Amino acid sequence: MHGQFSWYDLMTPDSAAAKKFYPSVTGWSTEEWDKGDYSMWTAGGVPFGGMNPISPEQTAQGIPPHWLAYVTVDDIGRAAEKVKALGGRVMHEEDIPDVGRFAIIQDPQGAMLAIIKSSTPSPGWDGTPSLGRFSWHELMTTDYRAAFDFYHQLFGWEKTGEMDMGPAGMYLTYGMKGKMFGGIYNREKERANVPPAWLFYANVKDVDKAAAAAKKAGGQIIVEPMEVPGGDRIAIGIDVQGAHFAVHQTKPKSAAAASKAQAKKRAKAKAKPKAKAAAKKQSKPKAKRRAKARPKKVARRTKRR
Repeated sequence: MHGQFSWYDLMTPDSAAAKKFYPSVTGWSTEEWDKGDYSMWTAGGVPFGGMNPISPEQTAQGIPPHWLAYVTVDDIGRAAEKVKALGGRVMHEEDIPDVGRFAIIQDPQGAMLAIIKSSTPSPGWDGTPSLGRFSWHELMTTDYRAAFDFYHQLFGWEKTGEMDMGPAGMYLTYGMKGKMFGGIYNREKERANVPPAWLFYANVKDVDKAAAAAKKAGGQIIVEPMEVPGGDRIAIGIDVQGAHFAVHQTKPKSAAAASKAQAKKRAKAKAKPKAKAAAKKQSKPKAKRRAKARPKKVARRTKRR
C-alpha cells in the first residue's frame, strides 16, 4: 500500500560479519535469494530485508555503513517528480528484474530513504508491532515540521501526536489510518555536525538482553536500555561495521486491561443465551398471530371464488 514501509537494506562492507552480529541481537535468520547474489533477513521465516555490500570505492567517497528503508509508492515516476517538486532530490533510480523499480531519495533536510514499486503486490507494514520486524521509524532532522510536511505530501502520512520533550524539544509522531509508524524530531545542538538521518527499531522480546548481546558480539550501545513515554523500552547501538541500529520492546498488555477484555468476553457469552431466550419469546406471539391470520385469508379467498 502506498506510504507503507515494506523493505530494509543494511548497507555494509562486511556481510559475513553482519550475519553473525544481528541474529544474536534480534533473533533474525538469513536466507539466500534464489534470483541473485543477495542475502535476506528473515523473521519467523518471512523475509523483510537484506544486505547490500558497500564497495571500497563507495567507502572512499564517504558512504558509511547504514540501514536504508523502502517505502511503497503507487508509481515511481510520479513519486520521483513529486520529490523534486517538494524540494528533495532523487539520488538513484533502477529496475530490478522480477522485483520492481526503486529510487533512493533525499528529503529537503538531507535524510536518505528509498521508494519502491514492486512487480508483484506485497503487503507493507501497517503499523502493527510484530516480533522481529522493524516497529518504529525515527527521523532526526533540522526542521521536524518541514520534514513531516514533505513526507505527508509524498506518502500521505498523518500526524498522530506531538510531545514536548523538554530540553530535547518537540517530538512528532506520524502514521496512517490510526496506526503509528514512528517519530520525527530536531537534532540537539551538540549534534549539529551530524547529518539528518533515519533510525529503525527492531521489535525484540527483551531490550536488556538484546543490548547485552550486542555488546558481547562486539557492537556498542550508545543509549542504554530505557523506558520511553507510553511504557515501551528501547536501546540504541552501533553494529560491528559502524551502522546505527535500535531495538524496541513493546509494553505488555496490563493485567487490568487483560482482565477487562476477559470480562467483556464473559459478558458477551452470558448475553447470548438471554438473547436467544428473548428471541424465542418474541417469535412465539408472532407465530401465533400468523397462524390465526392464515384461516381468515383462506376464507376470504374462497368467498371471492
